Amino acid sequence: MKLRPGIELGNLTDVGCHRSHNEDYYCYAEPVSNEEFSRKGRLIVIADGMGGHKGGQFASAIAVESVRAAYLDSDADSSEAALAEALQAAHQAIQEFAREHPELAGMGTTCIAVVVRGSQLTYAHIGDSRLYLVRNAAITQLTQDQTVVNQLVQQGLLKPEEAADHPDRGVLTAALGIGAGVAAEVPEAPVTLEPEDILLMCTDGLHDLVSDQELAAAARANPPAAACRALVDLAKSRGGFDNITVQILKFEGTG
Repeated sequence: MKLRPGIELGNLTDVGCHRSHNEDYYCYAEPVSNEEFSRKGRLIVIADGMGGHKGGQFASAIAVESVRAAYLDSDADSSEAALAEALQAAHQAIQEFAREHPELAGMGTTCIAVVVRGSQLTYAHIGDSRLYLVRNAAITQLTQDQTVVNQLVQQGLLKPEEAADHPDRGVLTAALGIGAGVAAEVPEAPVTLEPEDILLMCTDGLHDLVSDQELAAAARANPPAAACRALVDLAKSRGGFDNITVQILKFEGTG
């Protein structure tokens, strides 16, 4: 699709070096009409599925497509409310699919849904895929991993430097499709973007193998599409143990 002016976008997904199929899924979407675009802005989504017998592959695809449809169709007054509705719709859609296909019981997925409306950034997040903001020489992880290990770090029971190699670092405490409700993280207020800001979204297949500083360096040094390629290649050169997905959006301004 042709993007409206104001951003440069790159995205890439790769099965990695050890998996037989890709359980990651992503999308970028804009409303068709200019009126709806001014109200809804740009939607960027990434999901990393889990579950045996290709359950994760179904879960991530259902999540992304459900979030896209629900967000673009929402009549909610705010982006935050529309995103919350969209994740709830995705959660229910995954659970309904699992009920119809009992062999996929336990399927679920991480999800980050980001909206850029004018210069305002908001997002909804569940699981351990990540959203970063790269501004000047600094990189900030905007999302908090919803994992057992990060919970231990937050409680002071585990040192941050011990988390990276902990055997349970990939064990989630929340996911779409799992449990009765949606424990999504939504910021209380939007983040105001500045020209040249870079948003980087990725699954753990990338951030488990590439440091924050390396993510920022690649995003600053390359156009978004080239940066995605360089980062995926770097993760694969280090083993590529999982599927790898990344989206990079460079904010050029509102025009």
